[in-house]
Parts: sequence; structure tokens; C-alpha cells
Amino acid sequence: MASIFGSAATTTTAAAAPASSTQGDLKSDLELVSPPDDSIQEISFSPNADMLAVASWNKKVQIYEIQQNGNSAGKAMYEHEGPVLSVCWSKDGSKIFSGGADKAGRMFDASTGQSTQVAAHEAPVRCVKVVDIPGAAGPILVTGSWDKTIKYWDLRSQNPVVTVNLQDRCYTLDTALNLMVVGTADRYIDIFNLSNPGTIYKTLQSPLKWQTRVVSCFPNSSGFAIGSIEGRCAIQYVEEKDNSLNFSFKCHRENPPNQRDVTNVYSVNAISFHPTHGTFSTAGSDGTFHFWDKDAKHRLKGYPAVGGTISSTAFNHNGRIFAYAVSYDWSKGYQGNTQGYPNKVMLHPVKDEEAKPRPPQGGKKR
Repeated sequence: MASIFGSAATTTTAAAAPASSTQGDLKSDLELVSPPDDSIQEISFSPNADMLAVASWNKKVQIYEIQQNGNSAGKAMYEHEGPVLSVCWSKDGSKIFSGGADKAGRMFDASTGQSTQVAAHEAPVRCVKVVDIPGAAGPILVTGSWDKTIKYWDLRSQNPVVTVNLQDRCYTLDTALNLMVVGTADRYIDIFNLSNPGTIYKTLQSPLKWQTRVVSCFPNSSGFAIGSIEGRCAIQYVEEKDNSLNFSFKCHRENPPNQRDVTNVYSVNAISFHPTHGTFSTAGSDGTFHFWDKDAKHRLKGYPAVGGTISSTAFNHNGRIFAYAVSYDWSKGYQGNTQGYPNKVMLHPVKDEEAKPRPPQGGKKR
């Protein structure tokens, strides 16, 4: 089988697809082998290898290796004492961190196969990220919880270095360079400059009207995207001088056939930025994902529905693989979780023309 995911040196020409073509296809997408047997909450790629960590409600974090021919294999697994709600990797790819409904943050050492508890909260740990703090002796783990706090952990100590009180429960958290953005209940967005991690740099309420589902930082740390339950995404810059660049747009909505006055609105569950192009994806409860160019305010590609809600997405380290979890997201309550509902992770090989920013000349913006 040909090398479906290519390599970092692989290039494709824009001529392979007409500039006007925004319809993508899923025909080359491959399914991850032996996925979790319960709802998938979050997926995360290693920053320097094609290793994928999958956190699920089966209380496990499962780690897979993805080969260039698209084959995948389970490599390791460790457990929490409750559903796992978040997972991420250390910057060198040697360790995996996770947070769960057991109120614990855990670390898995890939070299030894050992997992240890490294963080604790008074309520479920909803978000985990590894950050670099200027002046710190090493990487710091950040955990965000439904106990309305975020905590910074030096892994050599049992106690948090800093605890910051939030306005409400932490729902989503992301970082890029020195920027960290936390989305909480009641639509609060807290912005942190990691040069001063114990203080909230700026707080705003989401420009979107309904509950925040996800925040995702621009790779250059100048701003972030927000996704909400109302089928809308906002592009927000950190500094006031860039306020003119802020905007929001509708996505993950549909008009049923023969019902012109009806619009079905779906939650935006995941936003992932391409590591090199700076374009981004949205994915939602309608079971579709799309690639966007925020600077051109343009949809690059839209893809057909995948047969179930998409709960989490991730690009690999060079942007050649886009992984998406097809798993029930509870958007329709318990009655929507029917027997036989899909629960899988799919791997989409990304071609340059799918994710490259739109050239500045030619065509209308939309």
C-alpha cells in the first residue's frame, strides 16, 4: 500500500484541485484499530511522532502508533478511577498527562509504562495541558477543574505551585507559546500571559450567545477561536489594537429539505489549528468537519457527514494526518445514545490543497 500519509518532505500542487472546489471527500480515511469501547472524550497527537492518545469514558487512556501506510496498532494503556475527560503530551513526547472524573491528574511515562497521580482537585479535572513558564525549572502541568480553579503543578512536588480561582467551572483550555485561554461556564473567557501565570491577564464574556464548548489558540498566540453550542465560531484576538479583526460566523447548521424556514443548529465540539499552515478545522454534533482560512474568512473544504457526532479532533505534528473521533457527545441526552451508535477514530490524510491558506488574489470571500 502506498504511503497514504506522506512525509514531511512530501508536496502536492494546488492544481490538483480547482480553487473553486470546496467539497472534500472521505474515501481515503482509515479507521483506528481497536478503538475504546465507550464514548471518546478527547484525542491528542504526540508533538514529534505519529502516536495518538485517546481518552474515553471507559476510564482508560489508550495509546496508538500510526504508520505511514495508515495501519495502526495499540501500544499502551493506563487507567483512571473514572471517565477520562482530557489528555495531552509532554513537549518531548515522552510522557502523557490526563485528567478525569476521579478528580485526579495522572502522568504516564512511555519509557517505563508506569502511571502516577500528579494532580488533584475537589471536582472532576476537565482539562490538562503542559506549558513552559519563564523561569521554571522544567515544564509545568496545568489542570482545569469543575471546582472553579486551575492549578499549576511542578511534577517534583505534591502540591500545586499556583492555584487560580475562576468565575465558574472550567469547560475548555488551550495554550500556544505564552498564551493560555480558559473557557468556563456562563461564557467567561479568561486569558493568561504565561509570563505571569498566577494572574488573569484579561477576562471577557464570549461574543457568542450560548454555552462555550471549545477554545483553541492560534499557533502564533495572537488570538484564539471559540466554538459554542449554537453552531457558531468566533475568531478573537488578544490585544485591543486588533479588535477590528474579530468576527464570528455560522457553521454546523443545516436546513432540512422542503423546510425553508427551519434551521437545525448543532454544537461546535472541536477546533484544531493546522501546525504549519495556521488554518483550522471545526467539527460538530452534525457529524461533519470543515477546514477554514480565518484571514481570508473563507471555508477551504467541507466534508460529508460521517455517520455520528464528532467529539474531538487533532492534527498530527506535521499536519499530514487529521484525526477525528466519531462518538456520541450526549447532545440529545441519554435517549440519543442508541445501541450500535458508532464509536471510532478516523484518520484523514491531509493534502496541501485542503489546508493551505487561500491565495490573496482571485475569487470572492465568503
